[in-house]
Amino acid sequence: MGEGERPPAAGRRRPARERVLAAAARRFYADGITATGIDTITAEAGVAKMSLYNNFSSKADLVLSYLDARHQEWLTRYRSRLEGGDDPRDGVLAVFDTYIDSAEAVREDAFRGCGLLNAAAELPVGDEGRTRVRRHKEEVERLIAAHVDALLPGRPDAARDTAEHLAFLLEGAMVRAGLEGDSRRLRHARVLAARLLERC
Repeated sequence: MGEGERPPAAGRRRPARERVLAAAARRFYADGITATGIDTITAEAGVAKMSLYNNFSSKADLVLSYLDARHQEWLTRYRSRLEGGDDPRDGVLAVFDTYIDSAEAVREDAFRGCGLLNAAAELPVGDEGRTRVRRHKEEVERLIAAHVDALLPGRPDAARDTAEHLAFLLEGAMVRAGLEGDSRRLRHARVLAARLLERC
């Protein structure tokens, strides 16, 4: 479930772990990790504090689970975008589209940029959460690089420079989109990326 999405309507309730993680995702994204207390999460999830601690050993453990869930959610969206395409240019643009999809899954007035980067900004140097965010970003860069390598076979230097350029374009656009609260910068970055790929 994305940050701006509402919990399911009445009916069969999800397990406590899922409800806690969904509530934490909403609150961590909207208010920040530091500002979000355990009481806020349990109240929103509709569970007792003991239910939280039966599923997560600590708030830090809950934060790591949140980061892992965001990473998996992003990969699922990316793989869905990639289905049926074998053009390397389309592969690169699928990465941009996945970021746009993530931005547009949040209510318009609630978009705050990349939830992983927001979390990393709150965590101290050396924290495992920052390591997981870095790994996610490195994986996104590897995905871009693999598509660019396929586009520029036998030209490893050009491929590496182009992939890095695209990754910086994407991340810069995501930061600005977060500050401005909508996906316009990401959409423009996608246009710029497509123009760059046409020259390859």
